Order: sequence, then structure tokens, then C-alpha cells
Amino acid sequence: MLEKYLIRHCSPTLASLKTANLFNVPFETEEDLENQIHSWNACLTDKGVSLTILRVRRKNALVYVYRKSRLHRELTQAATADFLLKYGYESSDVDGAVERLKRRLQEKETFPHEIGVFLGYPLGDVIGFIENGGDNCKCADCWKVYCDEKEAKKTFARLKKCQEMSMHRGRHKAYNPKSFSDKRI
Repeated sequence: MLEKYLIRHCSPTLASLKTANLFNVPFETEEDLENQIHSWNACLTDKGVSLTILRVRRKNALVYVYRKSRLHRELTQAATADFLLKYGYESSDVDGAVERLKRRLQEKETFPHEIGVFLGYPLGDVIGFIENGGDNCKCADCWKVYCDEKEAKKTFARLKKCQEMSMHRGRHKAYNPKSFSDKRI
């Protein structure tokens, strides 16, 4: 079940084009969902990709798929670390920061806007979104752009192409954790 969500929503992360992606997935039992997450992690962790459940509400889970090394690079940039400190992220340690993000998601009904940093959005765009309340952006696609519109549009095109190719491939072949080869991710 999880594979179609990974293909549809996470292909840019699996292809090393993006730090992370999120998706909501319905589930029958938490035990089944946790088993699927464990199975995918067993396969993908050696390739640098991790899956974690950020939040569960009713029979839906918010799953975060990320490249730990890329997230580490993002979190250890001085400007990013200073920005996140305002939201209670006291360390640039990836595991600690992801745990803090989970707590922030539990505390709030809406998404904490610093989540953009965890998805690899440019810090200027994350700050611009917060300062403008989501209004006055230059353009919007995968995220709202407040800074470098030209570069963002190039990135959006690459991400869309990756997603289209993965969706096409996914229609012709069933995926499971053991079928992923290094060429795909």
C-alpha cells in the first residue's frame, strides 16, 4: 500500500533531487502501518532514505520521507540553525530535530511553518511565507516563492519531470521494498 504513496509523493526525494517529502496515508491498523514503515526503512536506510510517522489522526498518518545527509546539511547551516532556534530546535542533530518537529505537529492543529526547512525549501522562501502569512509570493508550485523565482521554476520543472517519470514507471511495475535497486534511488 505504501509504495503508491512513495511513488506519487516522494520520487524527488528517492531520486536525490529533494531533501524530503510528506504524504498522508490512510491505514487499517497502526500495527500494519508501522510494519510497512519498518519494512521500507529496512530497505531504504542503506540508501540514505528514512521514513517516519510524524503524526497520526484517526485512521490517517502523516509520513515524512527524507534523506538524512541532505537534512543534516540543511540543519547545520548557520542561518537555518538560528531560524529554527526561535521555534525550540536547540540542536542541529537530525534525529533530535525530527523529534522536535513531531512534537510541534502534536502541539498545533495546523502545520508549523518551519516545516519548509525540513522539506528542503529555500530558507528565504520559508521566512517569506511566515512574514507574509502566505500572501504576496512571486509564484507558487511545490512551495510559495518569495526569493529566487527563476531558480525555483527550474527546480519545479525538474521535480515535476521526476514525478511524471516515476508515476509512468509505477503504472507498469508493482513496487515493494525489496524491488528497489540503487539505480532508482
